[in-house]
Formats: sequence, C-alpha cells, structure tokens
Amino acid sequence: MSDAVIKTVQDEIEKDRDWVIDLTQKMVRTPSVNPKFHVDAAQNREADVQALLDPILREEGCRTEQWDVFPGRPNLVADKAGDEDRSLILCGHIDVVPVGDPRRWNVDPFGGEIKDGRLYGRGAIDMKSGVAACIAASRAIRRAGIDLVGRLSIHTVVDEEAGGFGAMDAVKRGKLAKAVLVAEPTWGDVLPAEGGLEWARVTIRGRNAHSAWRYNEIYPQRDEPGRLEPGMNAIELAARFIQALRNYELDRTRARSHPLLPVGMNTINIGVIHGGAGLGTNGLPITMTNPAIIPDTAVIDLDMKFLPSETSAEYRKDFEAFVHHFAQTDAWLRAHPPTIEWELGGLYFPPLNTSVDHPLVQSLVRQKSKIGKAPDIKGFVAVCDAAHYAGAGMDGVIYGPAGDGFHGEDEYVDIESLVETTKVIAASVIEWCGVR
Repeated sequence: MSDAVIKTVQDEIEKDRDWVIDLTQKMVRTPSVNPKFHVDAAQNREADVQALLDPILREEGCRTEQWDVFPGRPNLVADKAGDEDRSLILCGHIDVVPVGDPRRWNVDPFGGEIKDGRLYGRGAIDMKSGVAACIAASRAIRRAGIDLVGRLSIHTVVDEEAGGFGAMDAVKRGKLAKAVLVAEPTWGDVLPAEGGLEWARVTIRGRNAHSAWRYNEIYPQRDEPGRLEPGMNAIELAARFIQALRNYELDRTRARSHPLLPVGMNTINIGVIHGGAGLGTNGLPITMTNPAIIPDTAVIDLDMKFLPSETSAEYRKDFEAFVHHFAQTDAWLRAHPPTIEWELGGLYFPPLNTSVDHPLVQSLVRQKSKIGKAPDIKGFVAVCDAAHYAGAGMDGVIYGPAGDGFHGEDEYVDIESLVETTKVIAASVIEWCGVR
C-alpha cells in the first residue's frame, strides 16, 4: 500500500518538477539577508519571503500563522491537522547571510539564474531550496489525494544564521511535534546527530597601575613601607589561561568522540579577546587604547562545541572545574578567580542525538537508496535549528539537497538533487505520518 502511494506522489513531483524549482527561484529573488549582519531595507526582506509562502501553504490546505520574532521579522507556521502521535515538522530558515563583495560573484546574487543544472543565488542551498522541497513534498501529497494520519507542520523561521532565535521562539510557543526534519543541505546524506554549542565569556581581572611601575610587578622588590602596590596585568594572566585552555581542549578531544562525527570536532574556538582598563556595564574593558596602563581586565569570548552524547550541564560543570583548577595554580587568581558567563548573547544550541535506528532516519535512508545513491548516516559538524527542537525533547534528523557556495560566492543548488530531495522527503512523510 505505502509503496504504491509513494510512487503516486513521486510521479506527481516528477510531472510538476518545475514547481519546486520555480519556488526556489522566487525565494532567492526575494532577498532576505539577516539584518543583524547587514542593514539594507532592500535586502532585509524576510517578511516578504513569508508573504510569498503563506498563500501557497493556505492554498495547499494548511492553516497558517505568522508572528514577529523581532520587529518586521516573522516566523511562519503551517499545519495540516492530524494525529499527534505521528506528527512531524518540516523545518527550514529563510534568512541568509550577506553576499559579501558582489563583484566576486559571476552571477547576480539575487537573480536566481539557472545554468548547467544549477540554480544560483544567495540562499539557493542555504537553505531556500530545502524550504521549497518541504513545501513541494506536502503539496504533492495533497495533489495526489493522500490523506495523512499524523499532523504535518511546516516551519519557515527567521534568524537561524544569527543563532536560531526564530526556532527558539517557535519552540517556546509550543510549536512542537513527535519528530522534526530540518532540510539543511546534506548532499543527500542523512544526519541524525550534531554536537551542542555554547557561547561563553571568561573574564579575568587584574589590578591597574602605571606602566612605568611595571618593574614593581614583575621583578622582586623589597616589601617595605612606602612601596607602591604592584599592578597585575590581566592580559598576561589571560595569555597563561589561553595556553592552559589549549591543553584542556586537546585532552577533551582525545578522550571523547562520537561514532557519527570526526574525532576532534568538539573544539573550543577563542573567537574574541578584549583587554584594557576598567570593566564597563557592557562586560567589556572601558579603556582599550592606552598602553601606558597596566590592564586590569581581559575578556575572552569562546565558541565551544560538545558531543551529541554530552549534556550541557555536564559540559559546563567540566569546564567550570577546569577554570577553578587553573586558578589554583596562581596566587592572584586563587584570590580573584575568573568568572564565566554562559549563553553569551542568549546563544545556545542543545545537542541532537537521534538513534540511527529511529524510524524517520531509516525511512530517509531507505527512500533515498531507492531513487539514488545510498546515503551515509553521519553527524553534522556545524549546528542548525534541529538543535532547538531536540532541546525540547523532539527526535530530529537533518536531510537536504546538494550544492555549494554557501556563505561564499556563486552559491547554488543542484537542481536534480533538489527534485530528488523533494521526492525523498515526501516518501518519508508518508511513512512517518501514515495514510488513512
């Protein structure tokens, strides 16, 4: 029964294959650059993308809802009613990164040009084609007259490129299901796991002094009446911390791994360092332009990846223990230990660790193998919105089309891969949700 139904739906997709291509092209031609990276009213048009998709989804039998996550930046959720025990969310983000220098592109970044089997433009692979594939799969199921048992929802969310605050907001509003499929580009492979991500800030405090009296800090002096109080250079303390952090990172990556991810993916990136005098209300040094001051503040911002099999609580506890033990090696730091701020900027990605034997994972593998190259099952080395649904207790998997140029020049999606992805997603929706 299900094989015959799936074939009917996939034939519908093939017969009307230009539909998913045209929708991808229309989305690419509607610039939706995340305004947190580049402010330009002509390019910050997430709301226009949602306005394009909303009537399409309603025409295909969905009940739609929009709300602003940030002013003028709405999420869109579309629902087809059904059983909650077999419910499924198809998810994608509609914001894109800036184009960079348009002179380095060989095509119009927002032209949606098609040539040599590729559809070009910013967002073509990351990830407007994935969104289009989800909508086209749902459309084909309805056009084939198939009535699903489980509730099917489509989430097109904003702000993934800046941390996933659109998906976070959807989760907070209870827009959940039993499982979620996020159609990020995977080149046809099936990805049921990704590590968690923490953004953290470590602040190290020293003591201000005039640089002319640096000798008083670093060379032995008689501790006698009238001696000036020595300074304590926070930047030098931070340099020692960074070396210790490197060793800690290596120890962790050598001792821990996950079968679906490359060894060593659980790295700690020292992304931003600020050093200077004073500590402002914004958490950063007040004076950063005067080298005549022995600095009393060093602020280190970290991008910290951990394994799908770890929890945030475990990871934070382990890192806090490392910082504590580091501080015990220095008399000043024992008395003035570094502080740690978690979820810097509100950013945090829970881990995704769905079993490879999960029915949705196995369905994608089976259906992809029937119409193309058998996929690999592996983990996602970056992070995406699947994390936020996983953090709410949902089983998730990442599966999407092939292409290149994401976050770079001449971004494109492979058109045959786009059509194939639509067929595989439709087949797995039918298997997961069931047919009446």
